[in-house]
Amino acid sequence: MWDEILTFLDPVLQPAFIIGTVKAAVIAVALLSVVPIIVWTERRLMGRFQVRLGPNRVGPLGLGQPLADTIKLLFKESIIQSSADKFLYHLAPAVVVFTAIVTFSVIPFGDSVTVFGQEIGFWGANVNSGILFVFAISGMGIYGMVLAGLASNNKYSLMGGLRSSAQMISYELTLGLSALSVIVMTGSLNLIDLVENQKDIPFILTQPLAFLLFFVAGVAETNRAPFDLPEAEQELVAGFHTEYTGMKFAMFMMGEYVNMVTMSSLVTLLFLGGWNSYGLPLWPILAFAGKVFALLCFFIWLRSTFPRLRYDRLMSFGWKVLLPLCLFNLLVTSVFKVMW
Repeated sequence: MWDEILTFLDPVLQPAFIIGTVKAAVIAVALLSVVPIIVWTERRLMGRFQVRLGPNRVGPLGLGQPLADTIKLLFKESIIQSSADKFLYHLAPAVVVFTAIVTFSVIPFGDSVTVFGQEIGFWGANVNSGILFVFAISGMGIYGMVLAGLASNNKYSLMGGLRSSAQMISYELTLGLSALSVIVMTGSLNLIDLVENQKDIPFILTQPLAFLLFFVAGVAETNRAPFDLPEAEQELVAGFHTEYTGMKFAMFMMGEYVNMVTMSSLVTLLFLGGWNSYGLPLWPILAFAGKVFALLCFFIWLRSTFPRLRYDRLMSFGWKVLLPLCLFNLLVTSVFKVMW
């Protein structure tokens, strides 16, 4: 009996499995822990951008405000419509958070190091087709928004869910095609290989149009202003999560901010050289974190500056402007790659 138990537990007790489990737990906890920091940073920066005060009452510099908001949401009453589909209603926010965290599992954020003879990489999993995994799992987050709008049995929520699916599916085309230009140049789908190909020069210098298209599509994919039509509070009373309160509402917000981190990390890996510091005396992780933080601040800057697009203009911009530019850039890149 004991032999059978030990045989069953043998793969679990292997160092690789233990290290992978610890890394997965650390990444998940770190992602969820960084959300309040990003929220505080956004509120402080928006206060500066709009010449007003941000949170400055709860704790020094308002640092206690995210904790106060979390406590409030934890104890806030959860109200569910009697006509709502209970199972799908509870499932939707879980899908959004789960897909957001799993997407980050293949994002590398530093070189590997050797500890006690065991090589440890600064990533959850090194997948050969990592960029396809990111697009596949992040695309599943659409289901959470659609389910939230459908299960609430509310016309405003349903309209928000439909707008979400249409917007995200449309801008995923631009996202994928702009990334394809980088893949054509490197010949690899592995995110670590993409960073290794930028040791001398980042792709933002050789693929500036692809960078611009990818970043704009990334802003739309994360539902950030000026592309925040799924949650347009002034028009749809918060859109697909109109009927959500308390922690279920907070889970949608957590998913959005985690997606912001993932998208900023993806832009860093594809176009900014990842953890390459290009001569600056920085640790690889600090170089990567600095680039991601700068992109997050740019997300916030856009929200503070530009008004929301009208929905028909949003869709026209994606299909009639961004998509043709992506195809043109991909064609030019392919011709250049074949000839040179």
